[in-house]
Amino acid sequence: MKKIEAVIKPFKLDEVREALSEMGVQGMTVSEVKGFGRQKGHTELYRGAEYTVDFLPKIKVEAVVSDENVGQTIEAIQKAAHSGKIGDGKIFVIPVDEAVRIRTGETGEEVL
Repeated sequence: MKKIEAVIKPFKLDEVREALSEMGVQGMTVSEVKGFGRQKGHTELYRGAEYTVDFLPKIKVEAVVSDENVGQTIEAIQKAAHSGKIGDGKIFVIPVDEAVRIRTGETGEEVL
């Protein structure tokens, strides 16, 4: 099993959720996060004062998938989140050693 973490632009969330649902991902966690990469934030003007916004709003989508589905999950997220502009985001793949469903005690891939 692998945990897929994708940090994407907020307006791309619905497209990513639909793409993952279509390929059979049954559960995911979504968090509002802030950060920056190569964008390095930007400068804004408020009531005549200029200030720097270092951390930009992003969405983090997390899903655990079987090893066989990792490639197509990454591809689905990449296609759905792509805008071609800087700040589209990143996808991280992390190994999952064990998973347990709290309600039933099921373990491993049965949890998915």
